[in-house]
Amino acid sequence: MKNKKQPERMCLGCREMKLKKELIRIVRSAEGEISIDRTGKKSGRGAYICPEEKCLKNAIKQNALEKTFSQKISDEIYNNLTKELLGG
Repeated sequence: MKNKKQPERMCLGCREMKLKKELIRIVRSAEGEISIDRTGKKSGRGAYICPEEKCLKNAIKQNALEKTFSQKISDEIYNNLTKELLGG
């Protein structure tokens, strides 16, 4: 049997290519709402990040989410993402 190729995505924090299923997807909806997509099926622009605190801190420090989504991201959204990523 032939092995099926696994999709890979780049983490915004550490900038490493990893298997898509190992990463957490952050999505911006058409309305501009930013949230965590645990299922990977929400519609909108997606970005991926490792489920580690250091990757999230790097992404915040480098303004990676703002660059990816082409919009200003408030501290409230960063706080919510931190709680969801690290808490759940």
